[in-house]
Amino acid sequence: MQNKITQLFKIKYPIIQAGMIWNSGWKLASTVSNAGGLGLLGAGSMYPSILKEHIIKCKKATDKPFGVNIPMLYPDIEEIIKIIIEEGVKIVFTSAGNPNIYTANFKENGITVVHVVSSIKFALKAQEAGVDAVVAEGFEAGGHNGREETTTFTLIPMVKERLTIPLIAAGGIANGKGMLAAMVLGADGVQVGSRFVASEESSAHQSFKDLVVKSNEGDTLLTLKELTPVRMLKNKFYEEIIELYKTNPTKEELQKLLGRARAKRGMFEGDLVDGELEIGQVSGLIHKVKPAAEIIKEMVLEFEAAKKIMINFSCY
Repeated sequence: MQNKITQLFKIKYPIIQAGMIWNSGWKLASTVSNAGGLGLLGAGSMYPSILKEHIIKCKKATDKPFGVNIPMLYPDIEEIIKIIIEEGVKIVFTSAGNPNIYTANFKENGITVVHVVSSIKFALKAQEAGVDAVVAEGFEAGGHNGREETTTFTLIPMVKERLTIPLIAAGGIANGKGMLAAMVLGADGVQVGSRFVASEESSAHQSFKDLVVKSNEGDTLLTLKELTPVRMLKNKFYEEIIELYKTNPTKEELQKLLGRARAKRGMFEGDLVDGELEIGQVSGLIHKVKPAAEIIKEMVLEFEAAKKIMINFSCY
């Protein structure tokens, strides 16, 4: 399954595991990489010393390529970048910030750079900044999302029309059929988040994984757009947000309700009542917690089977 993305990252399949906060530690990243995809460590939920520990463990667990996802609004980003360079990480995915700031530095140190965007405008800015590829993430995605509310189905072909570098689709992709659909629309590969949350190797709390498996269509909604839009499962905390919105709250009041470490409490510590439970709409298609390697194997087999059906269909 060789194409621009597999050649860029030197991987077997064009499947990237998203670097999700509180979910993407060394066990998940190394397992995905060993299975032929590209595993990512989620630096957004790690202190610099913890990230260094996960990089070292990941290097011991796999001899395959892996990378680090860095939200550029991270307060210790300079130290994070220093550790990434010192530890010889060769792939970095950046998000939530201006790619112009650090891309040149990464490239000078032989690092492949990918930037995550939610619109054509920011995809073009990333390309101008010199990144090697772009992840275009649709409105369906879990966690922090774009303000444009453009779905993956419309975002990917629109970005593809304007981009000359490789394009990775994200948002609402959890199986081989979704992967094929994204690539038919113009993507060169896919980034998968929610499906890997419900994997055995994910660092998410088991209670959160079990809740994801039980979720159905309509159980997630995008909210807190005045701060940073985030898609989460409905729970007591979500209902408190809805009640607060009825009072026409200020940003400060919303921030006070959100508080600190709300996502850690929900996804990592398993507080299903007062925690922030970030997951995508595609959670309604996830019915079982499985090993990450099995998830990749199933995606590839379903992709190939769906592709054969489409080829046979086109012959009529």
